Amino acid sequence: MISKAIEQAFNKQLNAETYSAYLYWSMSAALEEMNLPGFANWMRIQAQEEMTHANKFYNQIIERGGKVTLTAIDGPPTEWDSVKAVFEAGLAHEQLVTGLINDMMDLAIQEKDHAANMFLQWFVTEQVEEEATAMEILGKLEIVGETTGGLYMLDKEMGQRVFTPPVEE
Repeated sequence: MISKAIEQAFNKQLNAETYSAYLYWSMSAALEEMNLPGFANWMRIQAQEEMTHANKFYNQIIERGGKVTLTAIDGPPTEWDSVKAVFEAGLAHEQLVTGLINDMMDLAIQEKDHAANMFLQWFVTEQVEEEATAMEILGKLEIVGETTGGLYMLDKEMGQRVFTPPVEE
């Protein structure tokens, strides 16, 4: 059985993961406006990933006998000055999410909730990957700067990303 504190934290994270999808869809739309369909594709895939994360929290709450409580999703920003600004905002957001995951892990340890701890381990690992990927893309954007040829090549690279659902344990 899930404790009320863990249930509440997981419901809050379900909302945060859904907001993340909204944010990445918004970033995708902004990148489309910048005529960067490859980067836009990358962000649409990121939004799909975030919805699978939300679904993991939804399922975990249900499986542990808790109650899913859906709350309003805040509207994300809709405009950025450049593709680099989009990815800087994405990295900052992922760092925020890492903090949320770490706080839930601390709560699971405090509550001695081994099931929550094991469940959250996947997210701890996922956040390391999310931040590393954002930093890698920012590094590439730093290298190409404002050169149109470099940005064109990166856009083509980002357009190759496809959605791969996470493997369920």
